[in-house]
Amino acid sequence: FSPIHAAIQYKYNKASKTMLEISSRIEAAKLQVAALKSQIDEVRTDKKDKSMASFASGKGESKEIRRPPSTKLCRTLKGHFGKVYALDWAGDSQNLVSASQDGKLIVWNAITTNKVHAVPLRSSWVMTCAFEQGKGNLVACGGLDNLCSIYNISQGPQQQASKELAAHDGYVSCCKFVDEGHVATSSGDSTCIYWDVETGEVLKTFSDHTGDVMSLAINPTNPDIFVSGSVDATARIWDIRSGKNVQTHRGHECDINSVSFFPDGHAFGTGSDDSTCRLFDMRCYGEVNRFGSDRIICGITSVAFSKSGRLLFAGYDDFNVHAWDILSGGKSSSFQLPQPHDNKVSCLSVNPLGDALATGSWDTFLKIW
Repeated sequence: FSPIHAAIQYKYNKASKTMLEISSRIEAAKLQVAALKSQIDEVRTDKKDKSMASFASGKGESKEIRRPPSTKLCRTLKGHFGKVYALDWAGDSQNLVSASQDGKLIVWNAITTNKVHAVPLRSSWVMTCAFEQGKGNLVACGGLDNLCSIYNISQGPQQQASKELAAHDGYVSCCKFVDEGHVATSSGDSTCIYWDVETGEVLKTFSDHTGDVMSLAINPTNPDIFVSGSVDATARIWDIRSGKNVQTHRGHECDINSVSFFPDGHAFGTGSDDSTCRLFDMRCYGEVNRFGSDRIICGITSVAFSKSGRLLFAGYDDFNVHAWDILSGGKSSSFQLPQPHDNKVSCLSVNPLGDALATGSWDTFLKIW
């Protein structure tokens, strides 16, 4: 060989050796990660020495839950002419906003049942809506147009959005106000985005999910933390300050359609197409209870906790709403609402005061319980 060929051969051999070393280090790292995961699973298994029901019973007799007929239908809100897909209470616990595929965003007075505002949408394919909880001047919505549209309802009848937030490459499945100046959205493009409402600027993008992100919820005690649920069957905890996924919770066997934080912000509930709701605690980094029954074989569209956190309400594809006692064994619901709707229950929410539950359905009605 010529000196040039010898030099090339030397570099090739050196590169090959380096690649082999890198490959062996990667394999060693994978084995180490697997060993650490195994150790974590062992610790979790050791800690799961009691069920929620057995632990609660050891603390004394639990307070009786108020069931129907004490929990009864108080109002029916009629005005939409298409499937209701989403609703959200205002911070005053009196008004709420709903979004329907009739192309309208309606703000209601839930006490009088009057329509306070009716906002015509540019796209009728709306999937989510949100009420700003502070001053209550802003509402938001999003859907198959890939936009999150912000409306300022304090300025009277709105024909156009005051701001359109555009960056997602897929449908907007959920939106929540973090505060008056910031919104978080989830999307079918597998990401969540944290926005500046005033400028429309993307402040952070969260992209660890491997499937459509269907829902998100802001931590009620720490707005820098939110949880998202995805078609990849995981629920992920995110820190807005760092922009990172700080916890990943697995357990569901199908799409997670809805997530909701427990009132103290330390735990959250999920609803899935696997016909179960689950309660995850961030402090123990795991599932602490599961709610399902052999009689329930349909998917769950939405979940929400009562003010105390004792009950987890869930809306189902089979037109029903079940209330689960989180201190129970999770095998049978505490009660279900009497004939809530005549079609799929698409959304539900408990108002900030905790004295009313709103449900929305494909039957075009919203109901206050």
